Amino acid sequence: MANNIKFSALDLKYLQLLAQSFPNIPEASTEIINLQAILNLPKGTEHFLADVHGEYEAFQHILKNASGNIQRKVYELFGNTMREADLKELCTLIYYPDQKLELIKASESNIDDWYHITIHQLVSVCRLVSSKYTHSKVRKALPKDFSYIIQELLHERTDDANKTDYVNVIIDTIITTGRADDFIIAISNVIQRLSIDQLHILGDIYDRGPGAHIIMDTLSQYHSWDIQWGNHDILWMGALAGNRACQCNVIRLSLRYANLTTLEEGYGINLVPLATFAMEIYGDDPCEEFQPKIASADSARIDQKTSRLTALMHKAITIIQFKE
Repeated sequence: MANNIKFSALDLKYLQLLAQSFPNIPEASTEIINLQAILNLPKGTEHFLADVHGEYEAFQHILKNASGNIQRKVYELFGNTMREADLKELCTLIYYPDQKLELIKASESNIDDWYHITIHQLVSVCRLVSSKYTHSKVRKALPKDFSYIIQELLHERTDDANKTDYVNVIIDTIITTGRADDFIIAISNVIQRLSIDQLHILGDIYDRGPGAHIIMDTLSQYHSWDIQWGNHDILWMGALAGNRACQCNVIRLSLRYANLTTLEEGYGINLVPLATFAMEIYGDDPCEEFQPKIASADSARIDQKTSRLTALMHKAITIIQFKE
């Protein structure tokens, strides 16, 4: 019966391409089984962010805590067995393992006991956040140094009497070999990684905040993301492409928010010629309408002299933009 099936020329092309990856019936059947099973897994967490506007510290914090998703998992697991303060400590450890470990080691009297308890807790959290994914996908997300160990701990449990000693010895050996800190950092990063399956950026990475370039660097290393460019992003792309009106507008917006970090430190753009020009032309102008909008967090680092120079430059570039 199968021999009487007629395929169009396009169907044959698809089949020939598929045959390169799945050359026989067993391999094709295995892939079909795998894909059908994946379709019945819970959907991975999709994370939507918009209007980031260069606030890289807030952006990175949101990625580390998955907008509260990790905290929800921790409270789901341990909400009835741990104190509120301890729950928050565990969450902070997952978000910032390097920094938190230093603080804990400076205050903890029995660090080996703390390691043992904490690693068990982190493994439980990692097991929960990985439950939406196939073993293959989880394995690909694991760091090379601890891939085998984390896989073993995720798939074996201490409530299985036959495996209790096995799991405990793995954790004890991590501690006695001096690898506990590295392991905690590694598994915390895995938890962060698996808590967000797909990141969606809904525009406006650039302008206002000081670290748009840092955000772009972070995204370039992120596991899975897409972006809908916003008007601010397209403006910067226009400036990069050489459009002088866009270049003026980028500089004007940066001066308006007293934020030159992205231009000067991120992309190495020298604004001294503009400052020299502005002081020469508008040195006697109060430029009251061009005073920068300074966030309260930045007020300490921007003195009156800097604010005055920024206003002069802001007016200069605004007039230049109008002429463009």
